Amino acid sequence: MDKQILKDYIDACAQVKETKEQLLKLRKAKKRREQDAVKGSSHEFPYTAQTFRIEGIAYPLVQDPGEEERLEEVLRERLRNAEKIKHDVEAWMNTIPMRMQRIIRYRIFEDLPWGQVAVRMGR
Repeated sequence: MDKQILKDYIDACAQVKETKEQLLKLRKAKKRREQDAVKGSSHEFPYTAQTFRIEGIAYPLVQDPGEEERLEEVLRERLRNAEKIKHDVEAWMNTIPMRMQRIIRYRIFEDLPWGQVAVRMGR
């Protein structure tokens, strides 16, 4: 395990969270129905005003129906890749001694200077 993968772990954790939020937002947009009321009149006499209630799905979904599915698949792939990096680092962390785990957590993940790492380690 090299240092760059450990630094990528921080970004992978953030990306997992952000991607899940984006997927949730996309799914909510798919379910959103829009409603409105319009006024009109009869074509023939007497021209009485009437109110019509209309509803349907949002225009972008109708305009390009496959776009949301493609975007959702890209987000799912991004989520899988970030979770793989995250799980690989966590599995590797369990194989090293506790002292090294603490040093890596303080120095790499919390980005503390070596002096503060030493203080936290009790030296």
